[in-house]
Amino acid sequence: MLNLVWPWVLALAPIPFIYRWWRKPAATNTRALRAPLLASAAEGINSADGSQQWLRRLLLLLLSLCWLASLLALSRPLWVGEPVALPTDGRDILLAVDISGSMARDDMELRGRQVNRLVAVKSVVGDFVVERKGDRLGLILFGEKAYLQTPLTFDRLTMQTLLNEAQIGFAGNNGTAIGDAIGLAVKRLQERPENHRVVILLTDGANNAGELDPLKAADLARRAKVKIYTIGIGAEVQETWGLFGKRVTNPSADLDETALSNIAEATGGQFFRARNPQELQAIYAELNRLEPIEQDAETLRPIAALFHWPLGLAFVLSLLIALLRFVAGNPRGEHV
Repeated sequence: MLNLVWPWVLALAPIPFIYRWWRKPAATNTRALRAPLLASAAEGINSADGSQQWLRRLLLLLLSLCWLASLLALSRPLWVGEPVALPTDGRDILLAVDISGSMARDDMELRGRQVNRLVAVKSVVGDFVVERKGDRLGLILFGEKAYLQTPLTFDRLTMQTLLNEAQIGFAGNNGTAIGDAIGLAVKRLQERPENHRVVILLTDGANNAGELDPLKAADLARRAKVKIYTIGIGAEVQETWGLFGKRVTNPSADLDETALSNIAEATGGQFFRARNPQELQAIYAELNRLEPIEQDAETLRPIAALFHWPLGLAFVLSLLIALLRFVAGNPRGEHV
């Protein structure tokens, strides 16, 4: 369906014609001296002008069309498509992903090769994002600070792309602001419908940065009816070779499982432990079975701007007018 944003602009169409009629010279009736020689020359000029009347009329037509096309472009024509229904069920899910320096530890095995924790997270969480049809998804990245990378959106592919582009250190290397990440998620979800608000927080450490205590943030989430699922990632056993032979270490010694469990319990969520990509995949498969709750139906009408078509026509007509005037030759600059 074609719509005009400013249809009143078309009311200006008669202005050039009114002006042309208004400035037409009045007829005069004065005495003049008749000279036969000059009279014969004038008759020749008049006959030449009469042979070019078609050109004058063509120019007048082109000028009129150029004016009307310009007005049509100025009125901002839009093509409004048929309503498109948006998904009517699902959740509002914010993924909070730790990208602090500790996520660079290579203690994950993915497809037969050793990778760091963030690479494993991108692989598993990226698939989870694509599968969540009907959900609004958003992404929070946190390290020393927390920031919103992607607001809530139905565009899952863009969300996956932005997750894959996240790099360790974007939010600072030397700290993990879990409380700030939860606080930011609550702020973004509190305007959404109740029973739709879900946060999935993934980290490999303990809160040691930021201004908000994680348990206080969890209490804010509870009061805002935001459910938080927490995931602790990192292997518990890692073998390394040194000068004195093989050494077994626990690369997840800094993980605060108690705090993550308390956060989940306080908000009605659940704490999960992922020691490898397979366990992480199983966790997200479990989260993927969250029961959707109906939302108010929403529709979207696609809109396409069309002003460039009449504007382009006006430009082409103006070039044609200039060309015709140049070819015809008008050294006296006569009014058309």
